[in-house]
Amino acid sequence: MSDFQLEILQKLNDLGEIQSSLNTFSSKTSQEVLSALNSLQAHNKVEFKNIDTLHYDLSKEGLEIIKNGSHEILLVKLISDLGKLQIKDVGSKLGSNGKVGQARAFKNGWIKKNDSNELELSDKVKSMDLNQLDDVTKDLLQKISENQQDISSIDSKTLADLKKRKLISQRKITDFKISKGSDFSLTITKAETDITSDMVLNGTYKDMTFKDYNFNSQGVPTQSGALHPLNKVREEFRQIFFSMGFTEMPSNQYVETGFWNFDALYVPQQHPARDLQDTFYLKDPLVADLPEDKIYMDNIKAVHENGKYDSIGYRYNWHAKESQKLVLRTHTTAISVAMLHELAKDPKPTRLFSIDRVFRNEAVDATHLAEFHQVEGVLADYNITLGDLIQFMEEFFAKMGVTGLRFKPTYNPYTEPSMEIYSWHEGLAKWVEIGNSGMFRPEMLESMGLPRDLRVLGWGLSLERPTMIKYKVQNIRELLGHKVSLDFIENNPAARLDEDLYD
Repeated sequence: MSDFQLEILQKLNDLGEIQSSLNTFSSKTSQEVLSALNSLQAHNKVEFKNIDTLHYDLSKEGLEIIKNGSHEILLVKLISDLGKLQIKDVGSKLGSNGKVGQARAFKNGWIKKNDSNELELSDKVKSMDLNQLDDVTKDLLQKISENQQDISSIDSKTLADLKKRKLISQRKITDFKISKGSDFSLTITKAETDITSDMVLNGTYKDMTFKDYNFNSQGVPTQSGALHPLNKVREEFRQIFFSMGFTEMPSNQYVETGFWNFDALYVPQQHPARDLQDTFYLKDPLVADLPEDKIYMDNIKAVHENGKYDSIGYRYNWHAKESQKLVLRTHTTAISVAMLHELAKDPKPTRLFSIDRVFRNEAVDATHLAEFHQVEGVLADYNITLGDLIQFMEEFFAKMGVTGLRFKPTYNPYTEPSMEIYSWHEGLAKWVEIGNSGMFRPEMLESMGLPRDLRVLGWGLSLERPTMIKYKVQNIRELLGHKVSLDFIENNPAARLDEDLYD
């Protein structure tokens, strides 16, 4: 037991009850008193009750007003001495507080403005002794300074105005009312926390005091791994896809040839997306082999150069060597097109999806990284249309709690028609883009050997955006990278995407 705890018990023994710990133990802070009382209460020596009060301290400006008078009084006295005062000279005469004094003097009816834009005393003040003016601001500050117990008569609006003018500041003072506990005494016997075999053998446990068991206390947290929030949201997306009959595509190949990443998707070789400032190219190895399907390769060349399958092409010389360059894939659509090429060997309706990492040579900021995760779905069926795409998008996003979608036409090299998908965001109070979609172009599909009436819908969105919204993360660097808090990863629950994701 500390000396201060013993002092509390002795005072309590003498007085029977301590009405104010601040008055009784004035040398101690509220935190020191609280720490001692908590320990004594744990041994049933005392009971105590918090008493919180608000205390107001005067600022330097407030103390000057008590000494010299309020700004409005000083202005009135100045005008009285000068007779008149140009409005533009108020600041130079009274400093930064001159305008405050002018406004309050006008409000009190102490001054008026003449035709020459000068300030002069009002008629009612001219006939008065200035010492008889009621300096309300000074009186209020004087009252607060001299008697904190008697400020209950000052209404909250007046106090708020004084705080706004920075004449006073508010702080909370915690006091304690202390009474004797059920086991009050001037000594503390340390309670045993466990019974030992020696106590049982020699019988000493009979005379000992044992600490009560706390059956509500939590055990020591076990050390274990934790799923990253992205993995939690990713699993939710996977379950949505599985529930709709989709099969997951293999997506663990981060390096692709320019052929699968661009050319097979009808992206021309001079497209800006293929520039170094947008795409990461490998130095070693520099190139890789192209598909051995000669018919497919000839179709790709023909589609790019002169057009085929009702396309007029891009009218340039397509080079196979450019297609061989290795890149970090910029989208998971490179996987989708390779899977569709395999589907051409046995054409039939299918549903495929992938969720994995892609890479873009972008400047890093609060919402962009050089790598992110793309969620992509591909649906192939006979004679489906744009209406089927819209209907499916509504069903897919409804499973995430996102309804009332809007669609906006856009351009993608490998889909036509193409649509951006928007949802209303309650928090931002505006429509936000949540995905991109479209129908794969016939010249892209028919080049592989897929029949013309087997059409393919595709759509995608990032995994990071819904994760950031769900977990209320403002900066993507707090979600990925060296700034990520391990506590954030361990303590956040699994996401449920059907609970109004974009609200």
